[in-house]
Amino acid sequence: MIKNDLYLKALRGETVERPPVWMMRQAGRYLPEFIALRDKYDFFTRCQTPELASEITVQPIRRFPLDAAILFSDILVVPQAMGIDFKMKENVGPWLDNPIRTMEQVQNVVVPDVDDTLGYVFDAIELTLIKLDNEIPLIGFAGSPWTILCYCVEGKGSKAFDIAKSFCFQQPEAAHLLLQKITDTTIAYLKRKVEKGVSAVQVFDSWGGMLSPTDYQEFSWKYINQIVEALSPLTHVVVFGKGCWFALEDMTMSKASALGVDWTITPEFARTLTNHTMTLQGNFDPARLHSSPETIKKMVTEMINRFGKDRYIANLGHGILPNIPVENAEAFIRAVVDWKPNL
Repeated sequence: MIKNDLYLKALRGETVERPPVWMMRQAGRYLPEFIALRDKYDFFTRCQTPELASEITVQPIRRFPLDAAILFSDILVVPQAMGIDFKMKENVGPWLDNPIRTMEQVQNVVVPDVDDTLGYVFDAIELTLIKLDNEIPLIGFAGSPWTILCYCVEGKGSKAFDIAKSFCFQQPEAAHLLLQKITDTTIAYLKRKVEKGVSAVQVFDSWGGMLSPTDYQEFSWKYINQIVEALSPLTHVVVFGKGCWFALEDMTMSKASALGVDWTITPEFARTLTNHTMTLQGNFDPARLHSSPETIKKMVTEMINRFGKDRYIANLGHGILPNIPVENAEAFIRAVVDWKPNL
């Protein structure tokens, strides 16, 4: 049994004394001990070496009173496993020498045996669970099929992913085939993570907000919902769509246990769109962690009071930025841990 199950209680919709707290990208680039490993090993070496991934996962847990750990990895390990050869290029980010732009290329993409291609992730889970020693839950994650398609077609990061969108609109048959292959691989991948012992999984739709509400239904949500349908009988599924507040009503009708929201929506409106029935996660603007610790504490307290302590997971509205002072990250976490209801 997990000793601190506050995060799981929130996912189950149970009454809690305070909301649980964790931060997207908490195992990462703002921590000096992470930077020390980053300077020694390249990005995908860190992802693909179970001992390193496990160590990075628990680094923030040693520092802060967090209520959940999230396995250090990357969404691009899934397309890598499918034979799409992503690299991490210095000062550029994700990079693909031969982006996918034709039906022939899509047909050549494989749906792999995840044990053969992603075994290092499952090994990292085993090592991490030993280190966590049932203190807190471990979260596994994957990117949404749409978000992964964006990188596969664009070949790199982008502000608007116009090439990826054009591909979908000009070659919808190829786009849907690629999305389905990514979906099938992701379902197998997340199922194996659950078998290995993660307590919940989160689907990150980082680029869902690039689509219109109508296109979101066609090219993103219907594939995310396949993942939710496949995983929800086995574990809690959290869906986080950045910029996707317009889809919250549809998401609420799914079998997801919680929905992440970013900072572009008020707590009150998010509660209204989700019919006051859904556990919500978020939505502190990561850039706001540049505020003073005193301001952070005040804003976090207000955020919790507005969402309400139940059916709520305190988190950022996207990943923590690399240049955030460690003491400011700690101020965010401690503001949640020390929160008390207004008596």
